[in-house]
Amino acid sequence: MTELNYQHGGEASRERRKQLRLSWFGPSRSEAWALLAREMGARHEKHFWRGDRVVAKVGRWQIVLDTVHVDKITYTRMRAPYANADGFRFCVFRKHFLSGLVEALGFQDVKIGDAEFDEAFVVRGNEEPKLRRLFADAGLRRWMLAQPKLKFEVRDDEGFFRPRFPEGVDELRFFVPGVIKDVDRLKGLYELFAATLQRLCEMGSAYERDPGVTLT
Repeated sequence: MTELNYQHGGEASRERRKQLRLSWFGPSRSEAWALLAREMGARHEKHFWRGDRVVAKVGRWQIVLDTVHVDKITYTRMRAPYANADGFRFCVFRKHFLSGLVEALGFQDVKIGDAEFDEAFVVRGNEEPKLRRLFADAGLRRWMLAQPKLKFEVRDDEGFFRPRFPEGVDELRFFVPGVIKDVDRLKGLYELFAATLQRLCEMGSAYERDPGVTLT
């Protein structure tokens, strides 16, 4: 006799509510990030105060995906501390209606030489030749162009009221408003981080070792 897959009334009701919510709003952040962690072999953590985060080990680096609230706005961020070998830093973001003002205030927008990439992004850094060398990598440019919103940078610390990093340790960071739940897009961000860190090592701008910093 075929075994019936019977659900009690309460279980069936919860399942119907879940399916209705998914049809209207898609998966929750927790569901999407748990799936991301499973598919990547990463660690999905749930914290009462901080919310969900996904921690992946790529080579010697730890890459952390989480959200943060700034002025009542929720941002998705991805961070990876690394040992900076030469002090090279950069900031790349998608062009917007204030980009012209940024240039007018004296912030140089470096042209990489790829028409599509140069049209899409403002690129700044402290060493122009290294900027061009970094973004000569077609894979990096492709992963960045796949992001509809992007602010991608190297920072020397995490800002005010946060612990400063040790001397020689910087942080590669992605930071955009909103909560990203698209698993494929998030996988692309991890690929972008991994490829950028490896590229920095090849350029002599990063050491391929554990920076000795654990993000909280």
